[in-house]
Amino acid sequence: MEFLQTNMAPVMFMGLIAFLLLGFPVAFSLGACGLFFGFIGIELGILPEALLQALPLRIFGIMQNETLLAIPFFTLMGLVLERSGMAEDLLDTIGQLFGPVRGGLALAVIFVGALLAATTGVVAASVISMGLISLPIMLRYGYDRRVASGVIAASGTLAQIIPPSLVLIILADQLGRSVGEMYKGAFLPGFMLMGMYVSYVVLVALIRPNWVPALPPQARTLRADNGNSGLPSLLVLTVLSVGASLFFATHIADVHTWWSGELVTAVAKDETIVVSMCVGVTLAFVLSMLNKVTGLGLLSRMAERVTFVLIPPLLLIFLVLGTIFLGVATPTEGGAMGAVGAILMATVRARLNLSLLKQALMSTTRLSCFVVFILIGSTIFSLVFQGVDGSRWVEHLLTGLPGGQIGFLILVNILIFILAFFLDFFELSFIVVPLLAPVAQLLGIDLVWFGVLLAVNMQTSFMHPPFGFALFYLRSVAPAVPYTDRVTKKLIQPITTMQIYWGAVPFVVIQVIMVGLIIAFPGIVSSGLEKKEVYDMDAIRLQMENQMQELDFQDAGPPESNLIEASPDSPGANDDPAAGEAQGFDDPLKDSEQAIVQEKK
Repeated sequence: MEFLQTNMAPVMFMGLIAFLLLGFPVAFSLGACGLFFGFIGIELGILPEALLQALPLRIFGIMQNETLLAIPFFTLMGLVLERSGMAEDLLDTIGQLFGPVRGGLALAVIFVGALLAATTGVVAASVISMGLISLPIMLRYGYDRRVASGVIAASGTLAQIIPPSLVLIILADQLGRSVGEMYKGAFLPGFMLMGMYVSYVVLVALIRPNWVPALPPQARTLRADNGNSGLPSLLVLTVLSVGASLFFATHIADVHTWWSGELVTAVAKDETIVVSMCVGVTLAFVLSMLNKVTGLGLLSRMAERVTFVLIPPLLLIFLVLGTIFLGVATPTEGGAMGAVGAILMATVRARLNLSLLKQALMSTTRLSCFVVFILIGSTIFSLVFQGVDGSRWVEHLLTGLPGGQIGFLILVNILIFILAFFLDFFELSFIVVPLLAPVAQLLGIDLVWFGVLLAVNMQTSFMHPPFGFALFYLRSVAPAVPYTDRVTKKLIQPITTMQIYWGAVPFVVIQVIMVGLIIAFPGIVSSGLEKKEVYDMDAIRLQMENQMQELDFQDAGPPESNLIEASPDSPGANDDPAAGEAQGFDDPLKDSEQAIVQEKK
């Protein structure tokens, strides 16, 4: 009993691992472990009986947490877009655009995966939709099965890190930080990761061109009547749109000055990027509409198709992320606008029906209930764990590591990488992150940066053989038996599970490299965050004390022995009255203001 009383925290943590290894659901394992050790602690006199009375208050706190409302909104938005055929249109169009290039289909999958990640935030929806649509096409035209399956699974996991990511919402809630700040910090790492995926595909195309062949001419159906590809007019439209965006970005301060009637010299970088991109996209859409309505024929079929397929989801992204980045809407409000926008887009395309809406709502409810039950279980566990000084045990365990911050970060990322073999990102966020956050803050690590780093690492939980969920999603839609292709009428061999696993390995390595880059170059994350003013309060206090001492000395006056009665003939009697100011009688408030200005500099 004495051993249990002195080592309650590690025994409780090992008990949780035992519950999970026995195969119990995570939410019930967390709750049962917390209640079990809570009752034991009360019986042994380690915990007060009143501790468990705090549970209802914590559960009501979960119910009142408005940040968590963003989860069902973003999930509903993604499911409506995925089930309304947007993914199919995007893959078909961008596949035709990149078709003449070796690896073009793989590049199209990566770009569409990034676009779906920015509109859905749901890994399962991205992987399943791209697996159903693009995998048969890749197999039809001779893609290597490992490359095809790896690209689809990896591009689907971009929904983990590119806003509006569900894991970023959960991490922001667990770390006590703003979701908007987390989105800004993850923006650049997400697209850098996409660029690394593209680089890998290009490298494969150079080294093993037979693994990623280009589409044959007969498969490139999106052509003009005369057989031309139509790419020159698309290039001209792109140049015009980009030029309009850059021109507007350089003159946005003048636009603000004209609009408000007051001189504006600088505009926030976030606002400049979002508004300028909206201007360029809107210009491309307006030009395409004019060409279509008037029948001028200035734009090719390829240019019109790319514009009409790409611009609606892009505008939805700007509507959601733009309002969040600009501070116009909270993430919850942005998610609500995104859900409404997705329903309107599906309605305009005549693809919204009662069955689709019912399926999307049922899936959203299921995922939201899953998250809330895990959160309730983790709340019970964390309450008892903190009651037995578990946070102090973890703090002593991790702060004594050699290497300071770097040693802590290396161990934490190794721990997350190993746990990701068995737990998904929801479970990692609710179990591990609350234990790590206080230690990170104690070591002086910015929690927004720390959250983005963990999000990139947790992305590997979807790609780990043999338990990666993205691999399971792809396995569920990949052909398991030979089948006859409906276009070429050839017999297509199935994809084996080992081919899916080997295809995921290079992308897991890329994700680990990205974790190392974020640790080595923190500016990858922090460059997207607003710089906060930091004041040296000790210097300000010292300045104030010095000024107050000078005032006290001046009020006391000089000693009586040195007093000389001033006469009209005394030197300095008729001098400028402001001379006293020049003798050191400064205003302490002015000096304090000057000190603050110096600290800002």
